[in-house]
Amino acid sequence: MSELRVPGATLHYQVRGTGPMLLISQSGEGDADRTVDLVEHLAGDFTVVTYDRRGLSRSALDEPARGATMAEHADDVHRLLAELTDQPVRMLGCSLGAVVGLHVAVRHPDQIGTLVAHEPVAPRLLPDDRRARHERELAEVQALYEREGLTAAFKAIADVLGIDPANPDAEPGLTPQPMTPNRIANFDYFIRHDFSAVITDTLPVARIAHTRTRIVPAVGATTPHHVFDYRCAEALAALLGTQVVRFPGGHNGNTAHPRGYATLLRRILQP
Repeated sequence: MSELRVPGATLHYQVRGTGPMLLISQSGEGDADRTVDLVEHLAGDFTVVTYDRRGLSRSALDEPARGATMAEHADDVHRLLAELTDQPVRMLGCSLGAVVGLHVAVRHPDQIGTLVAHEPVAPRLLPDDRRARHERELAEVQALYEREGLTAAFKAIADVLGIDPANPDAEPGLTPQPMTPNRIANFDYFIRHDFSAVITDTLPVARIAHTRTRIVPAVGATTPHHVFDYRCAEALAALLGTQVVRFPGGHNGNTAHPRGYATLLRRILQP
């Protein structure tokens, strides 16, 4: 476990395994420990780097009430990779983490050789009408959270992202992820600040198709096709002139199906 000082924050990160470097940028409120089972299945083939996004868990902000932009999250990744290696790395970005990866691929393409972008929550990938609708959805979830709290927000987030809490589809033997006070605090930051970062994002979509980074758009096999995150992945694939890759599980397949997810990810990332 290590720390890196970046403008406005201190990043906590972890490095495990041996082999080519693979950075995982997590979804939602996930910190460096979120994908512990996935890392276990990858550490024999990759040097796996995970980190707490600024504002979450051990990555403290100098001004906690300020929040962060997507560009700042991407700059954190740029600085973390520069600290660890001078070679292009492989990257898995999930949901919000996929948008972080797209920013880095555009601004620092020599740092990422291959980016697997799993269901990026990037409204700017969509036509203007859909973009506006999904930005409103996120703002409505924020308002609901302020009025009614986390339980109500959970249901709304699940609806937006196509997650079915009543039908958990998961591999057996997963490491428990209880709703601790730390996770509750992370959800609070995520909804209050990172939702706003997505809504106000300035992702330069036109530049994505021209980056030297190989980008692999990905979806969960069980994610409904009509939801926001699936449509963003499809739009990214259309922009790149490719097809989406379907991973086991749904939006959170990286945590619910770590064995199957690692098997496919390994195949995609082989040199």
